[in-house]
Amino acid sequence: MKILRFVLVLAVIGYAGWLAWPFMSPFFEGAEPTVATERASAMVEAGGGIPQAALWIGAVALYLIAAFMLGAGNPRAAIAYFLGFLADAVLRLAIDRSSGGGPASASIQADTYAGGGEIAQRSAEAVAPAGLSVDPTWLILGVLLAVGLIIVAVSRRRRRQRQAGHLTV
Repeated sequence: MKILRFVLVLAVIGYAGWLAWPFMSPFFEGAEPTVATERASAMVEAGGGIPQAALWIGAVALYLIAAFMLGAGNPRAAIAYFLGFLADAVLRLAIDRSSGGGPASASIQADTYAGGGEIAQRSAEAVAPAGLSVDPTWLILGVLLAVGLIIVAVSRRRRRQRQAGHLTV
């Protein structure tokens, strides 16, 4: 179970990094801090404004908190994960509704970042090699839900039965 928990921690951190990359990439490209900050703030304004950015950053932060809690063996990691999942689902469904849905409309919006085209396009690119005709929004939400259920199973505390006369450890 510890290996599965370690793999889940890496998967959640990897997904949080993938989700945060559009905001973080200007800082890693070697530009001056002021230029990088301006590009990141332009991404926030073009991507739907402050409410959408708050959901996006909140989802990333909650996924990271869940990963660290899961790594520490805290049973409340599932709560943090599902709060992050909820923010991620609201964000994805809002993007899907505003863009008309589907991989075709996501690739059209990829250049402008309008309506969250960046996350929709990256989701479509992630599913494209599999050749699935399923909408990437629902596929990714289903995978994230399955990971959340696995986190619930892994993070549950198992009670040991004490036998009479034995001290607790």
